[in-house]
Formats: sequence, structure tokens, C-alpha cells
Amino acid sequence: MRKTALLTLGALLAASSAVMAAPVNQMAANETAIGVGTNESYLEHKVSGKATVGAQLARRDQYGDQKDLYLQYDVVGSQVKLIGGYRWDLPGDKNQLFGGVAVSTPRVMGFDAYASYVAGKDFNEVSVGVNKNLLLNVDLNINYHNFKPENGKRENGVGAGVTVKF
Repeated sequence: MRKTALLTLGALLAASSAVMAAPVNQMAANETAIGVGTNESYLEHKVSGKATVGAQLARRDQYGDQKDLYLQYDVVGSQVKLIGGYRWDLPGDKNQLFGGVAVSTPRVMGFDAYASYVAGKDFNEVSVGVNKNLLLNVDLNINYHNFKPENGKRENGVGAGVTVKF
């Protein structure tokens, strides 16, 4: 039954055209998360008790594939994180540094909510969502994402994804 539900969810994700960013994950030191979503995929690894490194590929409807390398650093427990990174292939073939912040709630009854904001010189984006633990190490993510380039049309929408942690 669970395999059928995950396959159905995967088919729905592949058919959707909404934009989505990597969710804010709560992880233990040396834990890795791999996720796929509506139009994105990512890999994160928590290299210490406070620092997480990650890479993301976001497929934008109007702007092609954008690639990120980033670092998240826990500043208040694991609920407030500073974010810094580098993004390739922005509109106008630009590449640039970005920074931001993420906040999340503790996990309650298998749910945790989050919000994140990152900005570079020529863009900003906001993501608000909720993670729901499906199995021991598998989470479902539902979110709203808004990407706003300095020059170009904003992309926003509701997305869904699955994360596996190990």
C-alpha cells in the first residue's frame, strides 16, 4: 500500500509544473538527506552539530536549470538557521552569492513547519512549508514557493516532495 502511495505521489510530482525549493530539514550530525520535489532535487549532509552543506538543482519554468551550493548554520538550536551559498544560471546567465535565514518548528506528531528567505543581488525567494514524517526516515513535504528575479517574471506555486534521510 505504501509503495503504491509513493509511486502515485511521484507521478503527480512529475506531472506538476509548480516551482519548489529544498525544504528546511531537521537532521542530526552526520545525517544525509536526499530529496526530490515538483521541479527540484537536492542532497544535504550535516557535517557537524551546527553546519549543513547542500547542493540543489531547481528546474525553473522560464529560466532553465539553476544550481545551488549552500551552507546552513544553526544559530538558535536547530530552529533558526543562517544560509549562505552560490547560485549558477540565474536569468541573464548570471551567477552570484546569496544569503538568507530559515526558521522551523520542533516536530510535533510527525509534523514540522518552516519558512525560508534567501536573496542575492538580482533575485530573492521565499518558501513556506510543512514536512510530515511518513515512515522512520521518509518525509513528505508540501510548500509554497516564490522566486522573484530582478529582471523577469516571478514564478510561484505550490509544490510537493519526498525526502529520505540516512
